[in-house]
Parts: sequence; C-alpha cells; structure tokens
Amino acid sequence: MHYRVTILMTEFVTHDVKRFIVSKPEGFTWQPGQGVELVIGQGEWREEEARPFTPTGLACDRVLEFTIKRYIEDQAVTDQLHTLKPGDVLLMSDPFGSITYKGPGTFIAAGTGMTPFLAILRQLASEERLGGHQLLFSNKTPADILCEKELRYYLGDQCLMTCTRMQAPGYAQRRIDQPYLAKTIRDIHRYCYLCGPESFVVDVKAALVEIGVRPDLLVFEE
Repeated sequence: MHYRVTILMTEFVTHDVKRFIVSKPEGFTWQPGQGVELVIGQGEWREEEARPFTPTGLACDRVLEFTIKRYIEDQAVTDQLHTLKPGDVLLMSDPFGSITYKGPGTFIAAGTGMTPFLAILRQLASEERLGGHQLLFSNKTPADILCEKELRYYLGDQCLMTCTRMQAPGYAQRRIDQPYLAKTIRDIHRYCYLCGPESFVVDVKAALVEIGVRPDLLVFEE
C-alpha cells in the first residue's frame, strides 16, 4: 500500500451504506470511475483483507470520499470499516481500473455498482456536461438506493430506477434484462457503462450485444 490516509468524518447515506471522508495524500491523482484498494491501518486488521473501493467525490477535491456498503455476511472488511471513527487510519493503493468516462451514453448499475458512476456523473455535473446521458439503476428496494435525489436532479426523466423486491410508485418492479434494455436505451450507438455484481454485468453485457450494441462500446471493469 502506497498511501496512509486518515478518516475525517463518516455518515450514513442509507441504512447500510456509509460515506467516508478521508485525507487526500499529496500528489494523489485519479480519474473518476477508477478504484483503489483499502486496508484498515491499525489493530488486528492492519495490512490484511485489502478490498477495492471507488472514490465517489470530485477528482479536484482536497479530500477523498468513499461510499461503502456494509455486508453482514462478509464478517470482515466492510463490517470493520463501518465501526471506524474520525482519526482512524486506512492504507490505500494507487488507483486502477478500466471504468473511466469515454463519452455520452447509458450508465447501467446494480446496488453499490453505482459508486464509479457517482464520481463520473458528479464530474460531468461540475462541467455542465450531463446532457445526452441516461441512468438505469437497479436495487432491491427504494431504501437501498444511493443518492437518489441527487441522481434524479442530475438526469431528470432519464434517471430510471428499478426495484427487484418491492413495488412502489416511481420504480419499475423488475430486473434489468434484454426486453427492458431494448425498450429503454435511447441510442444503441453510444457507450454503455456497466457496474454491479459479476453475474449482473455478465448478463447485461450479453443482453446489450443482443439488442445491437457493439462490444467496443461496452465499458466495464475487466
């Protein structure tokens, strides 16, 4: 791990997701969409159980933001991360990853797969370049949706939310599958950005190719 960062603040953004603000090392640069590996830098977890997480703030910010879900079944890193407080230390790697912004298109996310797209959309918003983009975002229930008000503000009627386990006004109760993509995507000749559980990405990639999206227009973590 190349950097040592200090937690400055934490707060819940959903019932099981926390926002972490940490110090930004001097000279650290990253592109929105890229990730880093984090390790708890103290106590029994020091230099064990590294996991990838995506900064969700702006690249120009003087601090780093992470938006991290606690997985109860994990019983390890995310569970421990949620117990940390301001002043605690994390060890951080250099940035990596193939999800970066290529051009206008459709962002397709499931759950915390939204985190790289949060960074990208916030960057586009800061540059007033949100036009021509679309978001398809799948979650279990409305309570699980990250930053819903912010995303709807950015994209208006092109921010489409689906829920797989609950019916509620404003959310389609369904999975993001081939029929939904065929009906919903405005332009199959633009980029499609994918992030979520591995099975979700595999299935959505195949469905996009079936409806005519060229494989070179698919952007995902390789």
